[in-house]
Amino acid sequence: MMFPPAERPSALLFDWDNTLVDGWAAIAAALNAAFTAYGKPHWTAEDTKNRVRVALKESFPVMFGDTWERARDIFYETFHGQHLDHLTPLPGARDVLLAGAPWPMGIVSNKAGGSLRKEVVHLGWNVHFGPVIGAGDADRDKPHPDSILLALSQMGRAPDRSIWYLGDTASDMVAAKAAGVTAVLVGDASHDGGVEHAAPDLHVHSAHELAAWLKRLA
Repeated sequence: MMFPPAERPSALLFDWDNTLVDGWAAIAAALNAAFTAYGKPHWTAEDTKNRVRVALKESFPVMFGDTWERARDIFYETFHGQHLDHLTPLPGARDVLLAGAPWPMGIVSNKAGGSLRKEVVHLGWNVHFGPVIGAGDADRDKPHPDSILLALSQMGRAPDRSIWYLGDTASDMVAAKAAGVTAVLVGDASHDGGVEHAAPDLHVHSAHELAAWLKRLA
């Protein structure tokens, strides 16, 4: 595990939430609407960041049982009504996208594909990315590699170690390694067991640091 890398990447794929943007307030509000309907205690935005790891279709049956589809509908109705209002780029994210301009770039997230693409367009960032892959677009979501492989297929690329997948959780690192690309951790993963637990191939402490190294590699 090291940073800076020894070799220049050939393409960059990014996770979305907590890697490039802060959308946790919107996710927490939508979860809490479902929790209210089921008489469950609410989560803060920090709770949500610390607990949300997999796509809704995997987590909701565990959280809400046999009637999880009702909870899903409440979540999405609430989320779609206000998620763009809460969306905020993380510090340094715009610098990363500018520094990454010499490379083909894409997004691979566990956020529902339709919502994800609306957020990318809302920020005006669609000009930076080719594929924008969200939950439900591939056969299986992260930590499975399918969504990363789908993005690469849309880019006309075969997976190899010169392709970087950049994310903030252990699940992101697992998906990247399973896809056969380089797993790059952005941040300290303090919300997900730390850097050692995430076990990335490369580690960068912040988006600002990542932008600086991309500029040098370019």
